[in-house]
Amino acid sequence: MENLNRFSHKGIADAKGHLLSFGAATIEHIGGLGKRMFRILLAEDDDSMRQYLVRALERSGYEVVAVDRGTAALPIIASERFDLLLTDIVMPEMDGIELAQHVASVSPETRVMFITGFAAVTLRAGRLAPEAKVLSKPFHLRDLVLEVDRMFNRTSAENLL
Repeated sequence: MENLNRFSHKGIADAKGHLLSFGAATIEHIGGLGKRMFRILLAEDDDSMRQYLVRALERSGYEVVAVDRGTAALPIIASERFDLLLTDIVMPEMDGIELAQHVASVSPETRVMFITGFAAVTLRAGRLAPEAKVLSKPFHLRDLVLEVDRMFNRTSAENLL
């Protein structure tokens, strides 16, 4: 494991000058073999839930940037690329649906997954963002990671069994 290095998504090269990153992805470089690490922007106003989700997703091999409200995500979205926006729907200042609509306008390739504990809000999210996945609370972390894995055709949820 001495050759394990993590590089940011900003285009850093290894000792031989090979570019190890591209687009929104981070590369894990292990003994000359790279694998794409997907980036997730998590917007969740509940501190304990946010920490819980970050830990689970990072343990499953995702790079996660977490914020406590939709408005805090705006400057990050303007300057960085993400593969997935994972957002609570009900948040102060800007709800997750408004945040998803903003992301769609500035980064249409970013996928969206909503998490919510409110059934009526789930229906609204489905109407306004029909391509987005909606996961209702409560859910098991394994189920969340399995859904994220499906979005990227990966398997990593076995770390949470």
